[in-house]
Amino acid sequence: MELISKKMARIAYEALDSKKAEDIKVIEIGTISVIADYFLIANGNSSSQVEAMVGEVEERLGRAGYNPKRIEGVRSSGWVLMDYGDIVVHVFSKEDRLFYDLERIWRDGKNVEKSELDME
Repeated sequence: MELISKKMARIAYEALDSKKAEDIKVIEIGTISVIADYFLIANGNSSSQVEAMVGEVEERLGRAGYNPKRIEGVRSSGWVLMDYGDIVVHVFSKEDRLFYDLERIWRDGKNVEKSELDME
């Protein structure tokens, strides 16, 4: 995978983690799809936490010079999709994450541990 997308995934992971996101998953999908190199999936326990997670990802990636191609969903809703081209960040409420089950849909992708996102 490209170094830029790995860096973007690391920044997004750290942003989600800083807002106490639950069960952050990084799935490398670049070998099975042209959509992106990585999907990040996380959930919050309330609409305000989901809002905070989305805002933090947007702010940190923006400071690093990465702007979203599009953001879908309302921050106060149960699912916000943030498309950065090389990475796609999915921020869910707990209930919507269970309902949509993206991990099952993208099970052919490679699960990536946080340590694998660290830059050498």
